Amino acid sequence: MTTSEIHTGPIKSDQLSVPRSASTVGVQTAATVSQVPCSTSGLSVQFVPVCRYEDVQAIRTVAFHPTGRFFALGTNSKQMLICKYPDLRKPEDAPRHVEIMLSRPKQHRGSVYCLGFNPTGELLATGSNDKTLRLMAFNTEHCKIGAETELNIHDGTVRDLIFMEDKMNRSTILVSGGAGNCRIHLTDCTTGQPLGSYHGHTAPILGLYSWSNRCFVSCSQDKTIRFWDLRGPEAINIISPNCKTSNAPVTSVCVDPSGKLLVSGHEDASVMLYDIIGGRIVQIYRPHGDEVRTVRFSNAAYYLLSGSYDKRVVITDMRGDLMTPLMYLPVAEHNDKVIQCRWHPHDFSFLSTSADRTAVLWSLPPPPQYH
Repeated sequence: MTTSEIHTGPIKSDQLSVPRSASTVGVQTAATVSQVPCSTSGLSVQFVPVCRYEDVQAIRTVAFHPTGRFFALGTNSKQMLICKYPDLRKPEDAPRHVEIMLSRPKQHRGSVYCLGFNPTGELLATGSNDKTLRLMAFNTEHCKIGAETELNIHDGTVRDLIFMEDKMNRSTILVSGGAGNCRIHLTDCTTGQPLGSYHGHTAPILGLYSWSNRCFVSCSQDKTIRFWDLRGPEAINIISPNCKTSNAPVTSVCVDPSGKLLVSGHEDASVMLYDIIGGRIVQIYRPHGDEVRTVRFSNAAYYLLSGSYDKRVVITDMRGDLMTPLMYLPVAEHNDKVIQCRWHPHDFSFLSTSADRTAVLWSLPPPPQYH
């Protein structure tokens, strides 16, 4: 589907994102990105690498701590690292090496495919192709791992995980999915005991995302996106491939803070915008030249970050009418496939991981210094 095939209707981006008053200093800085027109001859805006970590194998996954003070990396070499987020106010002539606060060379018996912190930052979990999850207590003050549990509930590679807060039962739930029987498993983080599982996907689950205390969404190699509610036993909505959608596996998914707009990345290099309330596609566009592997909204949902096997990271301006052709801009590039990208929780900076064996923190260049 091209931008000329966009659905018509009343949906506007100001209905799909948080109010303008909620913008942060970091998001205001981002205005410079959208004011520069796209150029087919080259990049109009280029983020610069602030710091970089290089491993011996591909780096699959990254997650920021909710405070923004740390970020965790998971690698194909079985490692998990926790690194300090640098002070962006101190400009450097060249990318710095990351400051490693904690290193676990044998976090798993296989590659670390996914990791994440819970919303309070007190828990950290990792998943692997060794079919296990590791659930850990995290001490933010001292940047240390506490009590740890290994979970053996999957029969295939664990591809993604998220934490959800069950406020009714005052508990934290770990939601995980992947290959094998393609079930989504729920684990009580207090007891480490399984709470149940969801079935419906017929091929490996590639992505999970939650935007409320009850609801989450999953995407899969089976080309479907499924919506789930913790209070029910089955999917409450399914986006299946048809003549109007991408007929390709769905690699990544996210939802804006209002819970109204879903964005998905696909193996055919497309990105889909979906109106959750109206139950329809807003548009599909192609900002990349190869598989899109990661999509994420910025803090106030004004910008969309996407990373691809085309080695590029692209930012799309999500302000204005989302049914008109979107303006997007390549802003960073690796030497090999981009695997995952994540925004910093407060600053206008992001991390990317790649098959080129690096994880890079990117930020806008500092303003020129006049003397």
